[in-house]
Amino acid sequence: MTIQEEKRLLRKTIREAEVELPDAYWAQTSGAICARLAAMPEYLSARTVFCFVGTGREIDTRTFLENALHDGKRLCVPLCLRMGVMELRQIDAMSRLAPGAYGIPEPTRETPLIGTDEVDFAVIPCLSCSHSGLRLGKGGGFYDRFLLEYRGTAILVCPERLVRDSIPMEPHDRSVPRVLTETGLYENGLPNSSGILDRTPDSL
Repeated sequence: MTIQEEKRLLRKTIREAEVELPDAYWAQTSGAICARLAAMPEYLSARTVFCFVGTGREIDTRTFLENALHDGKRLCVPLCLRMGVMELRQIDAMSRLAPGAYGIPEPTRETPLIGTDEVDFAVIPCLSCSHSGLRLGKGGGFYDRFLLEYRGTAILVCPERLVRDSIPMEPHDRSVPRVLTETGLYENGLPNSSGILDRTPDSL
């Protein structure tokens, strides 16, 4: 079996697993991850923040996006131009988002364009990943291209129940060594003990 075939098979397996996860788990997981993102020192010190807009069976990032706006961050989100190509566009309110070509809430082309090198803190989605940061995306290559150029702090977010020990990787695939799940932060595969969990509300 080729690596591409392994990836297709794993994507099918993960999508089946996504459907089986209850809504309450997604809500609790999204809440915990958003709270932990907002407590990270790298986020607190960041001027420009980039984050995907979660839809469907993804981490719901709306709380984090709203917090970033409330905190006065320069916030940018993806605008998909065509398969595999996206731009980073600044928004100043959640009302700036509307369903785009792929059904994902997106900003308009009238919103300010932000360069990749201007971003200090980036939140990256995945279908699945390993605790060491090997990433399985949806296959469009949007974030592999972004990560190829990006040099700031990147955090890969994933529900713990969708983390897998082994992720097939091709040469063009980019890993993210910092992984955040609802159970905590992992750096290069090891649990981080920097105190981030202590700053997360006990209710989460």
